[in-house]
Amino acid sequence: MSRMADKKNVYGFGFIPEESQHHFLVIIPRSTNGKVVIYERFKWQDGVEEQTIDPREDKPKVALSKHKWRLIEDTLKNEFNARLRKEKLPAGKWTVGQVPVHRLFGKEMVLLAWAIEDCDPSVIPTAIKNWLGLSPEERWWLFTMTNAATGGLNDKRGWRKAIRYALTENPVEETNKQLDIFDLLIQRKIDD
Repeated sequence: MSRMADKKNVYGFGFIPEESQHHFLVIIPRSTNGKVVIYERFKWQDGVEEQTIDPREDKPKVALSKHKWRLIEDTLKNEFNARLRKEKLPAGKWTVGQVPVHRLFGKEMVLLAWAIEDCDPSVIPTAIKNWLGLSPEERWWLFTMTNAATGGLNDKRGWRKAIRYALTENPVEETNKQLDIFDLLIQRKIDD
């Protein structure tokens, strides 16, 4: 992320199209029973009020119920805004409609969303705690590995399933700063 944001437009959570058009777009519906859908995109349409989703190029990564989204949105906002402040970039906020997200934040966000998409809402606090126990670089790596194998909207097997188990069923101990998620993933792959 650039410290020269004062000369460039910054959208949503740290997305600066002049630096890279690769971003994630979170679409938050107005209705309470609608799904929050997160797309990975490689093009930005300048000068438009709302981005047009191109089903041939824009890849839906995950869809969450509005209830599950509400359970993670503050954690995501706080994590990303703390890092944006360090870079002297403006804070982002979640609003109804379209919210662009910097590509690296998007990878982290999708990883957490994949972990909770099919879980009972009661284990989401465990998933959040475990997700926070990972460094950004670990989140990026896990996203990349999962995305390569099962990154589509409906690809809910293999790595995607292992991420869910690793983040929702293995709470980090208070004394342990880092989650040894790599051992957990390897064990889940062996068990499957």
